[in-house]
Amino acid sequence: MSFFAADIRPILRLFLGERRRALLLGAMLSAATVTAGIALLGLSGWFITATSLAGLSAAAALTFDVFAPAAGIRLLAIIRTAARYGERLATHDATLGVLAALRERLFRGFAEPRAACVLLHRPARLLFRLTADIDALDSLYLRILVPAAVAIGAALAASVVLGLMHPLFGLCFGLFLAGAGLGLPLIAGRAARRHAGRRAHGIEALRSRTIDLVAGQTDLLMAGRLAVQRGAIAAADSYAVRADDRLNRIETGLTFSFGIVSTLLLTGSLLAVAALAETKTITAPVAALGLLVAFAAVEPFAALRRGALELGRTMLAAKRIAPRIAVADVTEPLATPLPGYAFSVADVAAFHENSAVPVLQGIDLVLKQGDRLAVIGSSGAGKSSLLALLSHELPARTGYVAAMTATLLTQRTELFEDSLRGNLVLANPDATEASLREALAAAGLLADVEAMPRGLDTPLGEGGLGLSGGQSRRLALARLFLRDTPLWLLDEPTEGLDGPTARDVLQRLSAKAAGRSLVIATHIRREAAIADRIAIIESGRISEVSCRGEAAFERALGRLRPD
Repeated sequence: MSFFAADIRPILRLFLGERRRALLLGAMLSAATVTAGIALLGLSGWFITATSLAGLSAAAALTFDVFAPAAGIRLLAIIRTAARYGERLATHDATLGVLAALRERLFRGFAEPRAACVLLHRPARLLFRLTADIDALDSLYLRILVPAAVAIGAALAASVVLGLMHPLFGLCFGLFLAGAGLGLPLIAGRAARRHAGRRAHGIEALRSRTIDLVAGQTDLLMAGRLAVQRGAIAAADSYAVRADDRLNRIETGLTFSFGIVSTLLLTGSLLAVAALAETKTITAPVAALGLLVAFAAVEPFAALRRGALELGRTMLAAKRIAPRIAVADVTEPLATPLPGYAFSVADVAAFHENSAVPVLQGIDLVLKQGDRLAVIGSSGAGKSSLLALLSHELPARTGYVAAMTATLLTQRTELFEDSLRGNLVLANPDATEASLREALAAAGLLADVEAMPRGLDTPLGEGGLGLSGGQSRRLALARLFLRDTPLWLLDEPTEGLDGPTARDVLQRLSAKAAGRSLVIATHIRREAAIADRIAIIESGRISEVSCRGEAAFERALGRLRPD
């Protein structure tokens, strides 16, 4: 029950919030289809039997009305056909619309602060959530909720019809059908839940390892690990196959159990209507109607078989997706610092996700508006973590953090398989052509772009393929310039660039940052040299802060790597 409250509820809320009318319409049309089918089969049986009996007597044949039942049969057939078409159209259109909205909501959830840090360690996770897990949720409405509601409605309708023949007959039939028809799928779903989860994990591991093999085949070959990677792929495939085999066994058992239950139910119904007909409680045509209604009422429960096997996969998908679409996950912005300050950090301790060791501790640091701060220290000392704290990517466990709106330029230049324009407007979707060219000019890339045959519309390959390392970094710098925020956080902005290119980038960055506050995490002298203050961080603690003109400032510069 706690699972439904914590995981299914946000999914259902999104379903109903996006396409409430279409979903309800689809459910109503599905119920109308099943109801019309039951009525059509029952009325047809009554009509055929009554017509046969009327033909035994000339007087009865002359008085028997064939037109009304025939018209009713035609009407029910039309209703059933139209409802079936409308149900398929409404349910699938609504489901696809909801899944599209769910993908958009999920993507926004993974774009929230701190989520990017999680995805950095497992980038394939977002792909699987957006594809496999979202696809699994279409079963929630199409194969679980709607079939279960329709099956219960069919059992209730059949119980009422049979209850009019004899109350005990209708009651026993309804209880047995509902109990067995819902009980068997629930038992099968419970048994299949673990194996469905294993199958999902196996397929996810299979895809991830295959992608790793294709993307990293050169590194694997150089390290002599190709055979090991192939073995890992085979192991994931075997794991998924074993889960598939268990699910097939459960499905076979469920089908066999449904067959036995259906046989028992129809046999009991046949004996019951025969007994009622023999005692003249009902006529032979009514007996045929009752038997065929009982037969038709069993059919909707068979549709629950697939839903029962999909239940485990659906529950796993909902459990993994729900936290990212829940309203409670909305992140509160950082507090606003006092006037004249870019940020203020007081006695802060911070931890990476699922880590018991603090990455930052006892941090006390302030920066005035317009000042420039360089943060230096050995690798792993906490430089990037401090920038993540100021950009709200890393939450403070204790202490106080107040910062102006910031833009973080990470060590790695993230470019996408899109045009130059598409990569630029990620920073500012409303940027004009003039502002894009101005940013490129400020980054020293405009001449290169104008020399390209398609200019800003030049397509880039995966990861920005088509640009040199220096050009890629300049493009990232131009994207930074399009972000009109008062605080820029730069993580080793010229790492990997040659000396002349790096100095040119720093000169342009310093000129463009006039009036803004800068924080630069670095271990290179040329980057720290443009700062007004230097903070030394060691093992997650600020050990020293010095200002330009002080001897400590020059000593700090001297310990850095030269150009």
